[in-house]
Amino acid sequence: MKDSYDSPDDRNLLDQTRQGVIGQPLDRPEGRLKVAGQAPYAAEYDRPDCAEGVLVGATITKGRVKAINRDAVLGMPGVLAVFSAPEMLRRAAQGGAGEAPMQDVRQVEFPLQPIALVVAETFEQATHAAKALVVEYDDQSSKAVLVPSPGRAEPAKDPTENGDLEGALKDAAHVVDVTYTTPGHASAAMEPHAAIAEWDGDSLTLHGSLQMVKYNVDELADSVGIPSDRVRIVSAYVGGGFGSKLGISHEAVAATIASRQLGRPVRVVMTRQQVFQAVMRRSETVQRIRLGADSDGRLTALGHEAFVSNLPEESFSEPVLQATQFLYGGENRRLTLNISRINRLTAGSVRAPGEAVGMPALESAMDELAVALHLDPVELRKRNVPDQVPGEGTPYSSRKLVEALDAGARAFGWDRRRPLPCQQREGEWWIGMGMASAARVNILAKAEARVTLRGDGTVLVETDQTDIGTGSYAILGQIAAEMLGQPIERTSVHLGDSLFPQGAGSGGSWAASSTGSAVFRACEAIRAELARGLNCAPDDLQLRDGMAWVEGTEPRPVTDLMDGDIARIGRIEPGELMEKVKQATYGAFFCEVAVNAFTGETRVRRMTGAFGFGRVLNAKTARSQCLGGMVWGIGMALTEELQFDHRDGHLTNHDLAEYHVPVHRDIPEMEVLLIEERDAAASPLQAKGVGELGICGAAGAVANAIYNACGVRLRDFPMTPDKLLADLPDPFAGPT
Repeated sequence: MKDSYDSPDDRNLLDQTRQGVIGQPLDRPEGRLKVAGQAPYAAEYDRPDCAEGVLVGATITKGRVKAINRDAVLGMPGVLAVFSAPEMLRRAAQGGAGEAPMQDVRQVEFPLQPIALVVAETFEQATHAAKALVVEYDDQSSKAVLVPSPGRAEPAKDPTENGDLEGALKDAAHVVDVTYTTPGHASAAMEPHAAIAEWDGDSLTLHGSLQMVKYNVDELADSVGIPSDRVRIVSAYVGGGFGSKLGISHEAVAATIASRQLGRPVRVVMTRQQVFQAVMRRSETVQRIRLGADSDGRLTALGHEAFVSNLPEESFSEPVLQATQFLYGGENRRLTLNISRINRLTAGSVRAPGEAVGMPALESAMDELAVALHLDPVELRKRNVPDQVPGEGTPYSSRKLVEALDAGARAFGWDRRRPLPCQQREGEWWIGMGMASAARVNILAKAEARVTLRGDGTVLVETDQTDIGTGSYAILGQIAAEMLGQPIERTSVHLGDSLFPQGAGSGGSWAASSTGSAVFRACEAIRAELARGLNCAPDDLQLRDGMAWVEGTEPRPVTDLMDGDIARIGRIEPGELMEKVKQATYGAFFCEVAVNAFTGETRVRRMTGAFGFGRVLNAKTARSQCLGGMVWGIGMALTEELQFDHRDGHLTNHDLAEYHVPVHRDIPEMEVLLIEERDAAASPLQAKGVGELGICGAAGAVANAIYNACGVRLRDFPMTPDKLLADLPDPFAGPT
């Protein structure tokens, strides 16, 4: 059986199996442990004689650490040591690179960059000493670049140019030329970054809150200069990551260095403020979008020029143009991405990097074009669904955009929308509706998993794949139970330990389809072994509730076909197919808002999302992912914004009191429609990723609803009341 996925698997085996658990809205098997406080997160492991470490942040913006006056704090009660080793990270790793080269923490690149670790017997003692630590600097803050500037930007990637954009815009019947801005965002995961490091001779065990264990092992080993096979990472439960935990960060490396030198376990837990200030941010963006359409509303020109930022020498740049490249037509196009180098904390992958901020701008511009054309926004999008990827000629795999637009519109009651602004008023509230498309690239990643059908008929799945709250424990168990015909109660899943085969990790919406495909492959190999016992082809084997049979024969216990445990490792990796067809997930958002005519406050009253992402593996966890993305989209539209002091570049709203994520009061009842499909090109499961799709474009639907409600077209996210107030219509006037 080939590991690489080079051609579509058209057998559709999961539609022929008999157990009936695949796709069902099953609960997470670890849910009871979590709500009872019995699922240990990274900082909660009870390690005897564990010391506590607290990171110290730089008080300058740019420069170098000259001296750390350790002696004054080493005499404080309980203090064991102060570390500032060259191996410590000054930038959080991005994840996936397989290494984290020496960075030398003593070179300061941004405000409050961790530069030292104070270790004491208790957390309180370490915190006290960390605040008292005096550091001397070669201060070069006056040379720091604090604010991104398109005028100082450099190309982040080669531009995409097809046809004659300027000529097509000149000849177009309708043109939109607008600039949208989005601020930086924080991942704001519930569980802060935490690690416990412990050495046994020259071997290291780290309990950490991490998303990509197989890469994190290499990064950590590289950071401290030991072979990867000497590193074990345990990350069984992760309280959210959203990209911030893709790579190792400061707490893991610092705890490792301190533990090795002290000869005892060391725990380092970042405070909420430190997580905001030092780990990862989504880049702010400036996006100029130019759309040209003929009199029928078909795009003839599409320009998308985006500006992002990051630290000097960082290779990552927010991929703002990802969806623009394939979502709509327009044969004349120019797509450019430029990056400014600034002294702010590292910009990296935050949930749905690229589409999360690129799609709201594109979808708002499409709404502006629909207004100019006097055309329904849904119809405009349907008219511009291309047959092939523009400029490439690449065919699409399954694509449910039109179906999502239609299904979402019906369920939401889009036909009741009033096309002109300021047409509906309830008391002091203007009422409006808006919509947007959703799109996210789909990726199949290399993964391995071991499945064991035990002699008693129970099933065990093992992989270092993590579960960051997305439902990996449930989904991987369902795949194995379905393939091997065992009740889900007889299936157990062990995750997040680097001693297990290497899964895909949690990121890029690839976890379920990639590591799930590895589980599928392992189960195929076990089914082949069982089929030999019945002298039949593997695909003819029927399994359900622990019984095995071939059509026309009497069922018999599957254990009769076994001589002890059957364990197999399944593997999957992308092949040529990813380049042959364009794989993506699609959807649509529909939103109703109320805008206060006097204050400019916006309240989302209801929201519907319709999504197509291949086979639904678990309807409950998939719906949860979509809901979470939609909630974040509301936050992006109305409240979320990293705010930096332009005098020294430090982050001013570095906690959940000032970085405003939506709370229960902000979120209405929301409807999610799951549009079942099969995409054989995407994976052997015929499934695609859903974890990030629900955020991609959601903020655009809210923005468009605000315009429909009150006639104010804001192009600067988030759309806070102060930005709306100046242009609101007369609050004492009724509908026009």
